[in-house]
Amino acid sequence: MSTPGRGPAGSDGGDTAAGTGIRLHAPAPGWSLDADVVVVGSGVAGLTAALRCAAAGRRTVVVTKARLDDGSTRWAQGGIAAALGDGDTPEQHLDDTLVAGAGLCDEEAVRLLVTEGPGAVRRLMATGAVFDTSAETGEIELTREGGHHRRRIAHAGGDATGAEISRALVEAVQAAGIETVENALVLDLLHDAQGRTAGVTLHVMGEGQHDGVGAVHAPAVILATGGMGQVFSATTNPSVSTGDGVALALRAGAEVSDLEFVQFHPTVLFLGPDAEGQQPLVSEAVRGEGAHLVDADGVRFMVGQHELAELAPRDIVAKGIMRRMQEQGAQHMYLDARHFGAEMWEQRFPTILAACRSHGIDPVTEPIPVAPAAHYASGGVRTDLHGRTTVRGLYACGEVACTGVHGANRLASNSLLEGLVFAERIADDIAAQRFGGNGPVVPVPATGPLQPASARHEVQRIMTEGAGVLRSAASLATAAEALEALYATALNDLETHGKTAEPGVDTWEATNLLCVARVLVAAAQRREETRGCHWREDHPDRDDADWRRHLVVRLSATEKRALVVVPTDSADFPSVHPLSTPSLEQ
Repeated sequence: MSTPGRGPAGSDGGDTAAGTGIRLHAPAPGWSLDADVVVVGSGVAGLTAALRCAAAGRRTVVVTKARLDDGSTRWAQGGIAAALGDGDTPEQHLDDTLVAGAGLCDEEAVRLLVTEGPGAVRRLMATGAVFDTSAETGEIELTREGGHHRRRIAHAGGDATGAEISRALVEAVQAAGIETVENALVLDLLHDAQGRTAGVTLHVMGEGQHDGVGAVHAPAVILATGGMGQVFSATTNPSVSTGDGVALALRAGAEVSDLEFVQFHPTVLFLGPDAEGQQPLVSEAVRGEGAHLVDADGVRFMVGQHELAELAPRDIVAKGIMRRMQEQGAQHMYLDARHFGAEMWEQRFPTILAACRSHGIDPVTEPIPVAPAAHYASGGVRTDLHGRTTVRGLYACGEVACTGVHGANRLASNSLLEGLVFAERIADDIAAQRFGGNGPVVPVPATGPLQPASARHEVQRIMTEGAGVLRSAASLATAAEALEALYATALNDLETHGKTAEPGVDTWEATNLLCVARVLVAAAQRREETRGCHWREDHPDRDDADWRRHLVVRLSATEKRALVVVPTDSADFPSVHPLSTPSLEQ
């Protein structure tokens, strides 16, 4: 059942559980595994869900696109936010999260996050994660980041929190004997005759027990595939973040929400105007410890723009940097932390220090050139409070999901916490289900065109120019037209000539990137206001009267692969439709 109090459904109410009939072109599966649960992704969300499902006695298989420790979690520098310190409370954490979310957070989801969060962090520590502690008191050291009014960010290894969390969870998964399939790109969702989830198809790249296209049959699938930052030319995301989970969910008939709210991290090491791919992040924790944003003349331009100056929520800081760059015709601003001294840099931020020095910048003696870059998708596959999507048996958690927690802009360091809390809730929901055997899979022929590998760079160029930090009706229209041209060309080649790009990792990824790019641009065109990390130059003000609502997007199964974009009636986060309730009984 849908969760009470979550507001009206955002779609037309149709049951989307049977999918759109759209599938990637791929060879037939040459091998298969059977499980109760298949977890796609090996970040904090995926591995937490896998451990908890396995502990509940569910046969669990983890599939991941690279190695177990190669997801986005490993790159998280700042830490994990939770009300762990003296004087801090979940209510204060809730208030900061709601402010950052700019009127679009689902308060019930946020309340769950902040109240269940401290316990989830302690359970993570019991799993083996070691956070930095005070030499004097032995208590966890807490720092501040943008948007937080208190020190509530737990960190590890100074600025290597994600690496420590990943290490602990990977070791726990290996110790538990959970079956894993690495170097596996997920392709599509499988359904049974009743339209319920029946597993996934995937392609294993390189060495391992399995190779080529195969299938994992399971009545429950948990998407924890991370983000889609590679849809832009410059991003903090690893190369594997190509929106595979969102694209799979859309093809399966699921709905996505809030995809227009892409957070651009304000302080990414500027490597030049033509730099592409993953860029080094300069954690918000550096500003939390007192670094200043300055222009080339040394002026602290964020002072007076917000009460928290450099520690304002990320969307405000990113906009402040972009405005100053426009005013001065500059390509970047600077982050000045020379006053930290060598010892603090080496002990508190060793990873960032090494990254800067590897690019010829020494933060101990000179300011760091920084500029915004794509960082985090606040939206994604929409779920209820148990991580259930609008497709029966399909769950989502972590960055791929839209739980309602982040609203229009994620509060710093809430992402790892969201992954923890909602992964646990998903596992508990699955544990409460009664399992039977897997039903027979109904094959669905591929009907969607594949993009050539070259489309990846073309999509990135289009998105960076038209749907980046600064957007307008004109830029978005240009982007939409260019993206539709890519899609229409491939569709015409398929329908007229029976030709499509050769199936393979590069073409599957390019196709997924185009899919999520089209959805993002369609939503950004529709939202004619500036809110959170969605900044429309032609609509510079926040418009609560018309736009304090969500946009829900799905693929049409009948209208030439058209996108259906439907605004909700209010700011309430849309319910998951009751007809799509997960049912794992056979």
